[in-house]
Amino acid sequence: MKVKQSEYLKEIKPVLVKLRDRLLAEFPYASLLAQDSTAKNYSVSKTSTSVQMDGRLTGRGFVAKVYDGTSYAEYSFNELSEEKIEEIVTAVKGGLMPMSGHLPEGVKKSSYAMIADEPLVFADSTEYELDPEEYGDEKIIEQLTKFSGAGRAYNEKILDCRAFCSYQKYSKLFLSRNRDMEQNVLWMCGGLTTMATRGEEVKDSYKGFSVLGGAELLKEIGENVSKVAQTTLDLLSSEPIPPGEYECICEPGVTGMIVHEAFGHGVEMDMFVKNRALAKQYVGKPVASDLVNMHDGAGAAKEVASYFFDDEGVPAHDTLIIDHGILKAGISDAQSAMHLGTEPTGNGRRENYERKAYTRMTNTYFEAGNDKVEDMIASISYGFLLQNASSGMEDPKNWGIQCMVDIAREIKDGKLTGKIYSPIVLTGYVPDLLKSISMISDTCELGGSGFCGKGYKEWVKVSDGGPYIKARIRLG
Repeated sequence: MKVKQSEYLKEIKPVLVKLRDRLLAEFPYASLLAQDSTAKNYSVSKTSTSVQMDGRLTGRGFVAKVYDGTSYAEYSFNELSEEKIEEIVTAVKGGLMPMSGHLPEGVKKSSYAMIADEPLVFADSTEYELDPEEYGDEKIIEQLTKFSGAGRAYNEKILDCRAFCSYQKYSKLFLSRNRDMEQNVLWMCGGLTTMATRGEEVKDSYKGFSVLGGAELLKEIGENVSKVAQTTLDLLSSEPIPPGEYECICEPGVTGMIVHEAFGHGVEMDMFVKNRALAKQYVGKPVASDLVNMHDGAGAAKEVASYFFDDEGVPAHDTLIIDHGILKAGISDAQSAMHLGTEPTGNGRRENYERKAYTRMTNTYFEAGNDKVEDMIASISYGFLLQNASSGMEDPKNWGIQCMVDIAREIKDGKLTGKIYSPIVLTGYVPDLLKSISMISDTCELGGSGFCGKGYKEWVKVSDGGPYIKARIRLG
């Protein structure tokens, strides 16, 4: 089934059209973005059960963007009626645009061309099997309670098992002189976190799940309860790893973290504008093994970060960032692309209608290769299989990376020994790591159970992943 359009946006669209036309009477370019969104979070553990609306992802609002011949301005609002049209036009024309003539000392005004506004009219929706709103809070909590109980019952050493999920359903309209676009999207994500004890030692393990769809995800969560619980028990016998550089096999989740942290942020081209990304100097140059092909784009995969157009009215793209080891392109919002003289890639995203659009990742991943996972493991005389990526950060100006991985499974003479090391810190210089990739599996997986911030704020939904990769990595 396909996600239905918001009834509210359907009813308010004639007023939006009148507002657009009124703004176009004053400015050579004007556009409107309208959003109606609802989101909920669910959680069950041994001691608590909760159902909450997600205030950050729920809301109705609008963004007007106008161009005066040299500059752009945006005005966000959440109340709209025919009676308010002139009030909004006055706020934009009389209050917002004149601000460009009163910039602080040292701040220069940039001149921009008018946004390309080729005709584009369409309406599209993502698909789902089970609508979480129709399924209902009671049934979702019933399922999560079952999963939490099963995790706790797996072994007497399990202290707790938290089962959780969330969803967002949103509709967006984008109107300009030549564009009339509608999209309706539903995604759901969730996870399991278990804690286990041996004496005074406590370990925990987490696994996330996501789908561009609905509550059908609950089945996958339930099927993984015992696996997550066993992983937690395995961690009770783990040891600290001796620091060093090792031959490693990264599972898709760890590959995704490397893609996202090692290179994703570094090719967000608003950082090129500010000269805060070393990647700007390497376009057209080798930055990875010639086995590596890297993509980003809302149209590159079907996951939680997929959409049909971005928050600036640019259709979803599939951007080839690295082509056989060569850095080909970055990703951009419309404003950064105009500044750099490039084409926007459909990566202009807002946390919500009250926020500015920034260049943001969407579905970011390495392409699959031709190797079998068993052959990759067999090729290692001594090294590790890295699993369960937990967090990471990078320095786009210097291409440093530091990531946390929960599990390193020892490989000796081409076989897993059963020995586990944890926790693991993965560090290094990004090109060195990527150029060391020597094998890539023939399977590819993406996941999007988390969010990504622009620095410490501006959170948006993203997904990342890829195949298993073999590389030399510094661990500690």
